[in-house]
Amino acid sequence: MLRILPTLTLAWLLCTSSLTFAGEPANPGTIRLATTTSTENSGLLRYLLPDFEAQSGYQVHVIAVGTGKALRMGQDGDVDLVLVHAPQAEQNFVQAGYGIDRQGVMYNDFVIVGPTADPAAVHAANSALAALARIASAKAPFVSRGDDSGTHKKELALWKQADIEPADSWYREAGQGMGKVLQIAGEMDAYTLTDRGTWLALQDKSPLQLLSEGDPQLFNPYGIIAVNPERYPDINYKGARALIGWITSPQGQSRIGDFRVGDNRLFTPSATAPPMAEKNIK
Repeated sequence: MLRILPTLTLAWLLCTSSLTFAGEPANPGTIRLATTTSTENSGLLRYLLPDFEAQSGYQVHVIAVGTGKALRMGQDGDVDLVLVHAPQAEQNFVQAGYGIDRQGVMYNDFVIVGPTADPAAVHAANSALAALARIASAKAPFVSRGDDSGTHKKELALWKQADIEPADSWYREAGQGMGKVLQIAGEMDAYTLTDRGTWLALQDKSPLQLLSEGDPQLFNPYGIIAVNPERYPDINYKGARALIGWITSPQGQSRIGDFRVGDNRLFTPSATAPPMAEKNIK
């Protein structure tokens, strides 16, 4: 297995240098949101957040990382809430007492993309597991996120279900976000697993083709979770609740449903938006 090491960028350095860490007083006018690169690469947050900020008066500081990293930031009290897509990891986060007020927000699905020549004949596979089996059998290049993101977690689960342990030089771990992985896969004529939202946002810039889709196992739900203020009293729990309430409200859900690239809806809203329980917030 070949690992492609991630590259630190100036944007990441600027982002991390401005974080407020646990134990430091939070800015009550700023909400620190750790989220996945898919919500950032797709353009969804750039579309949604200006409305929330204008109506609420809050400023949202977005830190776009993999789901695993986002949850670790929440676990360490370095952010106020997380918006991620790994249901089991989210459940573990809440059950361990790090997060509260989890709500479903939206969903889309994962797809497998690859080179137009399709040397592994993935287009002929009748399921995602069969598609991966064809890639492994052909030893066709495959680029993995390799970053403990929600997409990476799903990919590893699919390999396990297919009873395949990806290895050798055909399997590359990039340690990068989804947009960068699509770029790398395109340059290598390789296959990869991507969330549909990022694919739709970037497909016009990619030489890759969508080759496998529609398998129920590729369902991709997103949840939003506030960091537990009883564990980290200095977080901006009031701001976190405000953002959760807005994004799961009829207005926020309508905005998510209206977000499109061309005729394609990137995410389907899924929150029922019940009234949130009243709680004294100081």
